Amino acid sequence: MKFEASMLRDGSKMKKRNQYLGLATLGLVLAITGCTKHEKPNFVYAPDMAYSPAIKAQEEGQRMPVKGTIPRGYIPYQYAGMDAISAGRENKNPLRRTESVMARGQLMYNTYCIVCHGPQGDGDGYIVPKYPRPPSLQTEKIRNYADGSIYHIVTMGQNVMPSYATQIAPADRWAITHYIRALQRAKNPTPADVKAAEQE
Repeated sequence: MKFEASMLRDGSKMKKRNQYLGLATLGLVLAITGCTKHEKPNFVYAPDMAYSPAIKAQEEGQRMPVKGTIPRGYIPYQYAGMDAISAGRENKNPLRRTESVMARGQLMYNTYCIVCHGPQGDGDGYIVPKYPRPPSLQTEKIRNYADGSIYHIVTMGQNVMPSYATQIAPADRWAITHYIRALQRAKNPTPADVKAAEQE
């Protein structure tokens, strides 16, 4: 019985000693391999990973697209080089002023434009007074703009206002233009509008 107990004690000591020896050997191997120079190794397992070509973000890394090609789903804006007035003369609003178009225009205006231009287009959006007051959409100048001019400004941006071409789809830009017209008319009704309102 005593013999068996001593054998068990000796066996566990031997097991622990082997574990320590294994860990020491592993540590020695890792230390030796970590100290070797990487510049000229005898064998490189994955050279494309060890010496991968690094391209800085500022350098040209991708091929230029073939001339005359455009990305799938992209529609180029042909008035990009023009000013808003010239673009407005040529670019006409393709959407009819229907109830669904006006509802869509209101939704998009309240999503993207109201922050700066305000609920009635007076330039009193939520960013004021933290940021400078944006231009009012109710001025005579903007009221006299063609629909294409407003569309152009939303597409290309103007002064401090950035382009919204990546956020707002072309059809939604036209719908916003219709909604801006409704805001302008509500603020500056024509005699016919007043008469129609009185009859209602």
